[in-house]
Amino acid sequence: MNESKQNDLGEFIHQQRERANLSLRRLAERAGISNPYLSQIERGIRKPSAEILSRLSRALEISANTLYSRAGLIDDELESPTINEAIDADNLLSATEKKLLLDMYRALIHSNGSVRQHTEKE
Repeated sequence: MNESKQNDLGEFIHQQRERANLSLRRLAERAGISNPYLSQIERGIRKPSAEILSRLSRALEISANTLYSRAGLIDDELESPTINEAIDADNLLSATEKKLLLDMYRALIHSNGSVRQHTEKE
C-alpha cells in the first residue's frame, strides 16, 4: 500500500469512527486492538492487516470489502453498500444532515430491538 492510500484509509476509518460516535478507545475495544495501534492506523503510520481491517469493519458496522478496497487489497467492492456507506455517498446531503440521518437510523434500530449482537454489548 502506498503512503497516500494508507493516509486515505486512516482518514476514512477516522471519519467512520466519528460518524458512529465512537471514541478512539471505544473503537479499539470493540475491534480488539490497542488504542495506540488504532491511532497509528488513523494517522497513516501503520498498515493494518486484512484481519485488523475485518475487525474494524465489524466494529464500525461497515463492509469489510469497503476497507479492503480502500486499503488496495481488492479492486472493487463485492457487496452492496451499508446504510452508513450509502448515506455517506449521497452528495445531496450535508455533513450535518448525514450525521442526523445516521443518528435517527441507529435510534430506530435500537428502539425496535434489531440491534446486532456486538452492538447490544454497549
